[in-house]
Amino acid sequence: MPPTADVKTELAAVRDPRPTARVAELTAVLRFSGGLHSIAGRVAVEAELESDLLARRVARDIMELYGVRPELHRVQASGGRTGGSFAVRVIEGGETLARQTGLLDQRRRPVRGLPNKLTTGARPDLAAVWRGAFLAAGTLSEPGRSAALEIACPSAEAAMALVGAAHRLGIAAKAREVRGVPRVVVREGDAIRVALAEMGAVRTARAWEEMRQRREVRAGVNRLVNFDDANLRRSAQAAVAACARVERALEILGDEVPDHLREAGELRLSHRDASLDELGHHADPPLTKDAVAGRIRRLLAMADKKATAEGLPGTESAVPEGFED
Repeated sequence: MPPTADVKTELAAVRDPRPTARVAELTAVLRFSGGLHSIAGRVAVEAELESDLLARRVARDIMELYGVRPELHRVQASGGRTGGSFAVRVIEGGETLARQTGLLDQRRRPVRGLPNKLTTGARPDLAAVWRGAFLAAGTLSEPGRSAALEIACPSAEAAMALVGAAHRLGIAAKAREVRGVPRVVVREGDAIRVALAEMGAVRTARAWEEMRQRREVRAGVNRLVNFDDANLRRSAQAAVAACARVERALEILGDEVPDHLREAGELRLSHRDASLDELGHHADPPLTKDAVAGRIRRLLAMADKKATAEGLPGTESAVPEGFED
């Protein structure tokens, strides 16, 4: 099941018994899933929801909290969503319900954000606001570089009100506009986990966090493997380049190369993949890593000096294209 469906299934089963929390959640659902409409000159409250289960829950809450019986309809989805949706509509008594939920102010003007009493309420009420908003218009992507918990908002004022509630809950959320739609976005992994838990999706928060940790471990392993591969590739290229230069140096110097430098060069060619420390152990008598490196440097320098004096290609000319020492 996609993460968003997991969250909404779990949240739909959360039932906070506190009246203020129930009112906060219901108001947020109504505000973020439709809000107010004018039908035949009367104010109607309507919520368009994705599932029949959630629509029936919202209708039941309206009846229990405000004594109003809503209409339930199956409608064609709007706002770019696919498939059908379910509308919970209150026409008779709609204006009274709008005033009671704070969607209309005392002058019959629509509240563009959220009622102030909700966004400044107690912690359970703030969590209920977020739960209702997510049930109405929230999405959650899988953990990863582009992971995000987002809620589409009906207005910029509603987005800012939701951000304010998030900050009071300790959730790092930001308001932004995407293709003309105001949104509230939570991106940081720990903040997403906290947001899910605060809303009541504890099980999904735990599963999401476990998935995030597994992916981070896997990504870390991949980075180390790639790092090791790159180091091995560079080491192999350096070894090829070093051997090519030593071969060219011995060719340039011929019989003029001192015995101790020849021995170092031949050790390099006999053990092409060995480290300088390992080359030193192969020498007779054994040499330190610095001693081997110093002798090879002097061999190359002597050869390049002679090549320059005689107008010959130096040791670098023997290195294959694309390799480096």
